[in-house]
Amino acid sequence: MIVRRDNEPSRRVLASREEVRAAVAELIGHAERGLAILTQDLEPEIYDHDIFLEKLKKFILARSFARVRVLIVHPERTMKLGNQFVTMGRRLNSYIEIRHAKPEYRDCRDAFCLADDRAIMYRPDAHCWDGMLALEPELAQTYLERFDQLWQACEHEPELRQLHL
Repeated sequence: MIVRRDNEPSRRVLASREEVRAAVAELIGHAERGLAILTQDLEPEIYDHDIFLEKLKKFILARSFARVRVLIVHPERTMKLGNQFVTMGRRLNSYIEIRHAKPEYRDCRDAFCLADDRAIMYRPDAHCWDGMLALEPELAQTYLERFDQLWQACEHEPELRQLHL
């Protein structure tokens, strides 16, 4: 577990799918209000995994004010293959909102998950597992500002949010 002592930044290098999956699950524990996820295709190896889904469900159900925002750069694969996270998003749609990037923003290559403005799991190239988990509010705030700008410029994904009654 990544722990901060006396406001010292804490970082851990990630090099495998298993490390990234564990880091994202751990990151949920650092969130109080919400998560912001920038992903290429809602990576099933990470976000469609039982460990992540269970921790996310507990996080949401423990906080009536929780908010999870997901920005998908290339949503085609997610819509085609399906995803348990999308199914959860449909059921818990007052907590989870999914948007897709407009074409002019689809050249983005990185991926990250933010816990509020305090912690980040970051991968500079979403096609590789190399990255870091950092409990650094300044770094997290920088990426949250970037995420918010992209979020405001993008659209809801009706196919991903469609409710099946």
